[in-house]
Amino acid sequence: MIRYRITHDTSYDYSEVVSLCQNVAHLSPRECVRQRADDSVMTISPDPAVIEDRTDYFGNPVSYFTVQEQHRELTVSVTHRVEVWSPPPPDPAATPAWELVRDRLRTDHTPAWLDAYQYAFDSRYVAADPRYAGYAAASFAAGRPIVAAALDLTERIFEEFVYDPRATTLATPVAEVFEKRRGVCQDFAHLMLAVLRSVGLAARYVSGYLATVPAPGKPRLVGADATHAWVSVFCGDLGWVDFDPTNNQIPGDRYVLLAWGRDYEDVSPLKGVILGGGQHVVRVSVDVRPEEEGLEDRTEWHA
Repeated sequence: MIRYRITHDTSYDYSEVVSLCQNVAHLSPRECVRQRADDSVMTISPDPAVIEDRTDYFGNPVSYFTVQEQHRELTVSVTHRVEVWSPPPPDPAATPAWELVRDRLRTDHTPAWLDAYQYAFDSRYVAADPRYAGYAAASFAAGRPIVAAALDLTERIFEEFVYDPRATTLATPVAEVFEKRRGVCQDFAHLMLAVLRSVGLAARYVSGYLATVPAPGKPRLVGADATHAWVSVFCGDLGWVDFDPTNNQIPGDRYVLLAWGRDYEDVSPLKGVILGGGQHVVRVSVDVRPEEEGLEDRTEWHA
């Protein structure tokens, strides 16, 4: 178990005055079997006139807030203390054949399977396509255990696609990522979702943080500028298993989960609508610190 202290600061600088903004924030870690959030505090400036914490459709904690006073800068800062466990990964060879999971998704009406089935369909940023099903074929041979197949797909994306933060934007479609073979963690997560859904499997988009301080002698992991993204695959009675195609691994105790949904649109850290503002610059800074190790990782990006 590792206990993390996380600070996530976001600021928007506007070229013109904003008279009103309404925002949705997925910035509070989700409770699940592998992590527990002990403390989470959000600070907003200017002070919001309205703020409400809820649970969204997917079970994620979400905050809604409205700023009604005029402003040229909006800042949102959150701090978390989270405990994360790393359960032993499943034996890939002992998991069910992927076709059995695919077929049962369509016939099993028990709650766990019904909930999973919604993640087998197209979403705003992820749509099934015969090209992606063709790409899946090398990993999803007939009768192959589902975790073994997903691990193979994870490795292929890692080996065949280049991590390049200049290659894409938030709006870059999966088809372009697939063609150019370049992108960032969000792109690789969307691509993997598209491939999995194209063969009829259920998979969801996961957002969170990746503590990138390397172990002695190990390289620094990529993908932790602001937030990270990976994929969770429904593996039948085994439940959900996570895979990180950006770093070619099953997420462990260096991954802190924020939220999950069908794709980035469902779990974007901060989004909203404004009146006024003109052009804007957004700055994000993240500090992920394993408390018992006294280690720190701080990264910044500008857009």
